[in-house]
Amino acid sequence: MAEPPKLRVLMVSDFFFPNFGGVENHIYYLSQCLLKLGHKVVVMTHAYGNRTGVRYMTGGLKVYYVPWRPFVMQTTFPTVYGTLPIVRTILRREKITVVHGHQAFSTLCHEALMHARTMGYKVVFTDHSLYGFSDVGSIHMNKVLQFSLADIDQAICVSHTSKENTVLRSGLSPAKVFMIPNAVDTAMFKPASVRPSTDIITIVVISRLVYRKGADLLVEVIPEVCRLYPNVRFVVGGDGPKHVRLEEMREKHSLQDRVEMLGAVPHSRVRSVLVTGHIFLNSSLTEAFCIAILEAASCGLLTVSTRVGGVPEVLPDDMVVLAEPDPDDMVRAIEKAISILPSINPEEMHNRMKKLYSWQDVAKRTEIVYDRALKCSNRNLLERLSRFLSCGAWAGKLFCMVMILDYLLWRLLQLLQPDEDIEESPDIRLCHHRGIEVSDGLKEEDKVRNE
Repeated sequence: MAEPPKLRVLMVSDFFFPNFGGVENHIYYLSQCLLKLGHKVVVMTHAYGNRTGVRYMTGGLKVYYVPWRPFVMQTTFPTVYGTLPIVRTILRREKITVVHGHQAFSTLCHEALMHARTMGYKVVFTDHSLYGFSDVGSIHMNKVLQFSLADIDQAICVSHTSKENTVLRSGLSPAKVFMIPNAVDTAMFKPASVRPSTDIITIVVISRLVYRKGADLLVEVIPEVCRLYPNVRFVVGGDGPKHVRLEEMREKHSLQDRVEMLGAVPHSRVRSVLVTGHIFLNSSLTEAFCIAILEAASCGLLTVSTRVGGVPEVLPDDMVVLAEPDPDDMVRAIEKAISILPSINPEEMHNRMKKLYSWQDVAKRTEIVYDRALKCSNRNLLERLSRFLSCGAWAGKLFCMVMILDYLLWRLLQLLQPDEDIEESPDIRLCHHRGIEVSDGLKEEDKVRNE
């Protein structure tokens, strides 16, 4: 019989594998490290194509792909109460103690946090992005965030800049918000055994080709750098709406032989693309924390990046050249990077990254946040409603109505299907040497489906 898990954590987000991105990587690596620390971790996300139902990933990570389809930008359509029955069932089946939601743009995350608090569970939220305060979309998102975090136990941000942004947007007490950075799998992202020749300097760009990631800046920067340095070539990996603009730029300036467009790059191939280059270029206009910079630095590439959001916090000054999000300033930064390139030692940079960032450290710091959340006192419905009333003259009353109805629906579900009627799921833990270790009466020969 296996030892019972220390904590039972439910990770909830619209963003998870097979989709690729910073949030997806964060949830996956954090979950794997928490599993190694002896916790039980379950992930809840929406269906991806024909990937629906319960799946198991590496290390016995259990994933619920609930039958909700993405509505826009990989997020599900907001139903408010539609997810209550399935969230309740998962929480009871897996005997969850902490619900951990990720990303402010995830509707599934917001709904799961609301239902979990209604049912008395401890909840933690991680914000991975920065938002503004003036445009209509940001105003709407900030109000939703204020509603979700009004009754939160603890929150996590990935940079100090992100923490300031989240506190200002949500009105959350800074004492409840922790800063825990992202990390990088340095075992996966290693420098090439033989460094590429500097006769031809290769600048690598791997990013979603969208406005927020500064694709329009690339359109102006790349031709100018190619004009100044005949021995420089670019490798651009990624796809998005701005892909056409980059193709047009390449045709206009006849740079087909110096700008290679790779299209979408699977995460398993990112390292093989990075090690072909000398400089990594990040042109984001807003960024809470850029994992791509960590991956590039771990592969021994010197980074040139825009000075936005939490990017200046990511790397030491001698490993990155920062520039304002302006084409001329970015060209000057690339010129500086080319001049100091001979002094860069990829192996030394990789070893420094090993010491600076590790997912094991992130998991241990997240454990502390979970412990803080578990020590928070439970509040009854009236105490919780008083928190929502402070969210605004009209919004506060609306939020209270939403929470009262959620509470009534939860009680109705308890009458229709008592908690005792929900079958509890056995705990399955995978061991490195002995295969599957099973508790709660499940036989060892039972198979776990890995897909």
